[in-house]
Parts: sequence; C-alpha cells; structure tokens
Amino acid sequence: MTDASGSGLPGVSIVVKGTTTGVISDMDGVILDSEKLYVRFWCEAGRFYGFPMEEKHALSIRSMARPLASAKLKGIFGDSFDYEAVRSKRVELMDNYVEKNGIEVKSGAKELLSFLKENGYKVALATATPPQRAERYLKAHDLYKYFDVTVSASMVSVGKPAPDIYLKAAEMLGLSPQNCVALEDSPNGIKSASSAGCVTVMVPDLDKPSNDIIPLLHGVADGLSDVKRILRELEDCNIQ
Repeated sequence: MTDASGSGLPGVSIVVKGTTTGVISDMDGVILDSEKLYVRFWCEAGRFYGFPMEEKHALSIRSMARPLASAKLKGIFGDSFDYEAVRSKRVELMDNYVEKNGIEVKSGAKELLSFLKENGYKVALATATPPQRAERYLKAHDLYKYFDVTVSASMVSVGKPAPDIYLKAAEMLGLSPQNCVALEDSPNGIKSASSAGCVTVMVPDLDKPSNDIIPLLHGVADGLSDVKRILRELEDCNIQ
C-alpha cells in the first residue's frame, strides 16, 4: 500500500475523503529553522559542564519530554549528568544568540499558513517549547496569528513521543486526530503524532526518515511548499 503523497512510502493512516479539516504542526524545525540552534547550544552547554556532548546526542532528544531526555542523557554520560543545569545553560546560550540574531523562518512557512487559513483549515501548534517563548518567536515573524490554538509540552502530562500533545491539540480544535494532518520533522514528534492517530507527514529538517519511522508516515513533504500538494491529494483520495 502506498500513500497519497506520491512519496512511495507505506501508509498506515485511514483517511475518509473530504474529512481532513485540521493541521497540527510542530514549530522547531518545521515552522522555524531553530533545531540547528538547539543542537548547537545543547552541545556547547554539555561541554561547558565537562560532558563531551555531540550532535548525535542532541539530535536524539529533539522534541523529547524532559524526564525521558534526562534519562537518555544520563544513560549516555552517567548519573553525574545534571540535566537541569545543562538545560539551563543551553537556554541561556540560545537566548543570548536569539536576542542578537533572531531565528530564521523555514522556507514556505508563511505561504503554507496563509493557504491553510484561506482554505478553512483549523490550525494548531504542538511544540515542546514553552508557550510564552513559542508565542514570542512566532510573533517576531507575524506568524502567531495563523494558529487557532497552541499546545506546549507543559500543558500535558507526558510530552513527545507520547501522543498526549497531539490528542490535546486535536481536542482543542474540536476535531478527531484522524481528521488532522500532523507536520513533524523529528522521530520523537512523528511517534507522538502517529500514536495519536493523526495523518502524519514528515517535513525533513536535520535528518531523513529512518527505517523505523517510515511505517508511521503517510508521506514525506519536499519542504513546506509541498505540503499543499499533499493536502489537495488528501481531498481526493481514500487510503484503505
């Protein structure tokens, strides 16, 4: 079975024609080009405290709930790894950078969000970033107004890769998760959206879909501009 997106990936979502009325998007790495900053400053913060943190370590905790990220990094660096101290340093370093340089928007973000509103989609943000910070980042680029609701990890019991944040976002939109397309770039986010029952589309940022992620995807978009094509095809296709 192949998906409607033309990617040739296996599809697992059941979509009834005409019922995809919501879009739930991650922020970092999908709407904003911020994942590279998180990776950079996690590594710098880890090394500040004497831990040889590398890109692969930072990538492994993208979008992951704090307790899970803490446990994962302790498993790599030992029990002496002070997750809260390293995270606080990462926040400090990144805040200083963003204050001076800002955060770039991903190509096609504003065009896609405008398309969604013009075509009657309900739009939610599902992000691990604290809500006030997410609002500030998005308002800096006049993008916050496009989201009907914003859900952060602090608003649910368990963050990504658990399904809670996507279930909450769909609930706040007044929709079933099966009627929502989820846009994600990270494995943890994809697992979250897929387990919630969303029609999950990967918009690759720092890596490509791995073999264990591919079965969870409806398709892979070639950038945000390609999401419009996938949405149009979903209007005309049933996936059994």
